[in-house]
Amino acid sequence: MTDRGGGTEDGDASAILIPLHEARRERFDQPVRFDRPELDQILRLYGRMVAANEWRDYAIDHLTDRAVFSVFRRASEVPLFQIVKDPKLARKQGAFAVIAAGGRILKRGQELGRVLGVFDSKLKLVEA
Repeated sequence: MTDRGGGTEDGDASAILIPLHEARRERFDQPVRFDRPELDQILRLYGRMVAANEWRDYAIDHLTDRAVFSVFRRASEVPLFQIVKDPKLARKQGAFAVIAAGGRILKRGQELGRVLGVFDSKLKLVEA
């Protein structure tokens, strides 16, 4: 990846040449993953839902085109929800989405916090 032949002979590190096409290829070969602040938001939501006895298990998949956080009620079942990060859709529909068990997209957007807002409990009118 580096070409040390075109630099200075005294070993100056600033003279290292990195071809742009190789740097881009290495970056694109890595799987998509959740950043630390994104994972923090997701795990805070997960903790609240576990405390409410709604969710019990999770799985994180880092694929070449997207990252998926799957939520399970039991480990042996299909996921109840999937929180997906798909960077290819960032300029179109938003990089983040919440998908229900049947494949229906519940919410999609640019900001993870707003997308996770679909799990906020709604107040209901109760007659006494």
